[in-house]
Amino acid sequence: MNILNDLRDRGLLYQSTNEEAFLNRLRKGPITLYCGFDPTSDSLHIGSLLPILALKRFQLAGHIPIALVGGGTGLIGDPSGKASERTLNPQETVEQWSQKIRKQLARFLDFDTTLNPAIIVNNYDWLGSLQVIEFLRDIGKNFPLSTMLAKESVESRLSKGISFTEFSYMILQSYDFLKLNELYNCELQIGGSDQWGNITAGIDLIRRISANSEKEIHGLTIPLVIKSDGTKFGKTESGTIWLDADKTSPYKFYQFWLNTDDRDVIQYLNYFTFLSKEEIAELGKQLATEPEKRSAQRTLAQHVTTLVHGQIAMERAEKISRALFTGELRELSAEEIEEGLSDVPSTSVENDQISLVELLALIGTAPSKRGSRELIQSGAIYINDIRCNDIETMVPQIQRLAGQYLVIRRGKKNYYLVKFIG
Repeated sequence: MNILNDLRDRGLLYQSTNEEAFLNRLRKGPITLYCGFDPTSDSLHIGSLLPILALKRFQLAGHIPIALVGGGTGLIGDPSGKASERTLNPQETVEQWSQKIRKQLARFLDFDTTLNPAIIVNNYDWLGSLQVIEFLRDIGKNFPLSTMLAKESVESRLSKGISFTEFSYMILQSYDFLKLNELYNCELQIGGSDQWGNITAGIDLIRRISANSEKEIHGLTIPLVIKSDGTKFGKTESGTIWLDADKTSPYKFYQFWLNTDDRDVIQYLNYFTFLSKEEIAELGKQLATEPEKRSAQRTLAQHVTTLVHGQIAMERAEKISRALFTGELRELSAEEIEEGLSDVPSTSVENDQISLVELLALIGTAPSKRGSRELIQSGAIYINDIRCNDIETMVPQIQRLAGQYLVIRRGKKNYYLVKFIG
């Protein structure tokens, strides 16, 4: 029962089927629940983090979570929240992505505990062997067309067009719930608020097929994350924030959370961390009295980066962040320099027997040697965060970071990374 109170206190309880019946069910003991994750890429992004952590919250409360990888539904495409038809990916690609996502999910859920181990499944195991005639006769007949058309995920697409392929997605997701109920006695499906129609369709299917029409089946949704400034959550100027460290480095991941708007940070602490109400309330007080310290943002970045990438990666991200902020770049290793400056223009240089004037023109800091001289003389050029105003400076005279790098800054925000090779 405490799990519902926790979700409600954190603002994570958006919709649920008969709450009184659900509370009565929780009084009887642990419940098995599931959430699905379709492999639409080779990595999940932080839009998936909220439902993943919801599964984790249920497990910590003593319940049994099932993480479903949509190796089958990923071949079809969910129309929910999409304005147009998805591009269908080859089966081999979806299989590869499914394996990667399976590994990502295993970082968050405990599959080894002896009390309530999590379960991971791939719905291709049962969807891939379906016979179309048998499926239409035994499953499809339980879906009244009028009911399907009224579901928001379908209704919102009717005017713009929806194929029979995506129209059938609701039936397949409902069938997932039915199979998990049969195989694992799964009684609860959770998901984002855009999944409500699919979840309730699954509940209806189980009740129609079950010999016991009063069978206890439940659904619960969590809110979609919306930023106060109106921009899309999980997107930055450089693109999507992924859970895979190879696609979004731990440093960039840390920076995303560190840059959270003051208006959003307390909500995100409730959503994405396991801090207590009292700890979050204290951070809220600090935000109100000393917003310049950004204690709430720093705590958020620390906790979420540790959850996703681990303690060592979080500490490394903090080290890079601190060095770039203070200008103490010499503290960084070669790998840390490249990670922290991966978004800035980078140039590899073989011949270092040149002047600084020539180097600035070569890497595009200035349009010409004349422009280089003007920038240096005006005091606009910083080398490794130290101002350089001597136009006679030769590159070999400048001490390099980690033996091979120069970080050049023009003005306050324009950075360039130079890597000397050979």
